[in-house]
Amino acid sequence: MRITCLHTADSNIAVFDHTAQQLGLEQHQFLHVSRPDLLTAAEKAGGLTEDIRQQTADVLLALSENADRVLLTCSTLGSAATLASETATVPVLRVDQALAQQAMKTAGNVVVLCAVETTLEPTQQLFTQVEKHPQAQFEIRLVTGAWEKFKQGDLAGYLQAIAAAADAQYLKGAVCVVLAQASMTGAAQLTQTGKPLTSPECGLRAALA
Repeated sequence: MRITCLHTADSNIAVFDHTAQQLGLEQHQFLHVSRPDLLTAAEKAGGLTEDIRQQTADVLLALSENADRVLLTCSTLGSAATLASETATVPVLRVDQALAQQAMKTAGNVVVLCAVETTLEPTQQLFTQVEKHPQAQFEIRLVTGAWEKFKQGDLAGYLQAIAAAADAQYLKGAVCVVLAQASMTGAAQLTQTGKPLTSPECGLRAALA
């Protein structure tokens, strides 16, 4: 199967390759396209505008012409995958959709961590829309200061800040902690009190299912 991933951070290419390797997906062909400009535009606009959503959907549609699955790995731009899938001839998926679906099967308090402010609203909408366990409830929290570290190239500091935030939520009684953005994935290996859910693993499993 040919799986094309659209990223908005170059570092996510290695994250998805590593996850694919861990899941034993070597028989599938992965192609990565990175468009950081789309996320930068959304950050400057204070969120996802209709214009940026359409631009992203157009990129996804173009990629779908030579792929069996297209994965959008950016949570801020997530709804562009829904728009593209209306006319694409192959599945166009947002990796955080599968993440939300899996998280909300859990009874109890689910805490969703975001690193960038533009992800808060799309993530809130997504988690509100998915099917929930009757006893599931969720809250979304911003890991303050983490995204600045990421933009400065301090990836280790970024992941450590997220891991510390995840541990704090487990200690407060969260039954499930979710890392909303693909760039946060490495923090799941650094936590001490629980193993958070990550979008590359959930998204790749869903793409193959």
